[in-house]
Amino acid sequence: MNKKLAAALSGGAVLVVAVSGCSGSSGGDEGPDPKLVSWAKTVCDAVPAPNAKIRSANAAIAAIATDSNLPPKSAQKTYAEAFQDMADGYKALADALDTAGAPPGVDGGAKLQKDAAKNLAGLSSSYAELKKKVDGLDTKDQGKFARGLKDVASQSKEIGKQSDSGTQALKRLEQEDVKKAMAKQPSCKVAASSAASPKAPATAG
Repeated sequence: MNKKLAAALSGGAVLVVAVSGCSGSSGGDEGPDPKLVSWAKTVCDAVPAPNAKIRSANAAIAAIATDSNLPPKSAQKTYAEAFQDMADGYKALADALDTAGAPPGVDGGAKLQKDAAKNLAGLSSSYAELKKKVDGLDTKDQGKFARGLKDVASQSKEIGKQSDSGTQALKRLEQEDVKKAMAKQPSCKVAASSAASPKAPATAG
């Protein structure tokens, strides 16, 4: 498997860092509104499981890069499962924000929360489409499979841009008191430390 191609097909870990990167200093003597802290707990407690699923999917794709002799059928199975896990992971993150609703006491919080949830849901749909495309690849012909995989990689790069947009939406949500409230959540700190460990997915080619 071409390493550059496998790297292009790997994506999404950066976004998880954004949604769980809330282990920074809480700062200041006054803590955030207790209602906001409760909101942050609802979001943060839902992060570790999908975060782990997305990281695992990225790791599975990255592992293919080290196996140049992997049969098309096996590669197809690995990619399909990984993209499905990414789709499920981002849907779970979007659902977590939808369930939590707007962060209390935050100016424009409802729009920020909806924008972030919409981006995450969009990523879920995109990875679900990639999974369908991989499922449809011809594994009986090595050449056709390789060409089909390049098309998938090209689409994956576009999802990388979508991921960047999602990261920005989450960063806009995680400002000021929201960030302080999340910094108080053990579940967010755990997710942040685990999300920071994998390599950033390469999308340039």
